[in-house]
Amino acid sequence: MKTGRVASEARGRRAETACAWLLRASGYRLLATRWRVPVGEIDLIAKRGRSIVFVEVKARPTLSAALEAVTPRQRLRIERAAEVFLSQHPKWRNLEVRFDVMAAIPGRLPRHVCDAWRPGLP
Repeated sequence: MKTGRVASEARGRRAETACAWLLRASGYRLLATRWRVPVGEIDLIAKRGRSIVFVEVKARPTLSAALEAVTPRQRLRIERAAEVFLSQHPKWRNLEVRFDVMAAIPGRLPRHVCDAWRPGLP
């Protein structure tokens, strides 16, 4: 039997894998997974057309629970990590930047919420 933390980690990895596959099937090119820097972590970074998308994945029972789980503090950490990513990858600096949330809901395909928030807005 897995402990709570280990089980949560495994569930989160499965959710990220499912979301990555859905993004690929939707025409996105995955640039990075579980990208970490001291200021934060981004679950998935993808590109489609002229947009670069920073995706936070949440495994929750409902879409609303997943959206509520992305706190203002967490959004700020993701935004800061995105700034670092773009500074390290100048070829993508001029693309439209978007912050999305993907909800892995049991028994369903992941739900993709495009433009879930904008930097600087609550």
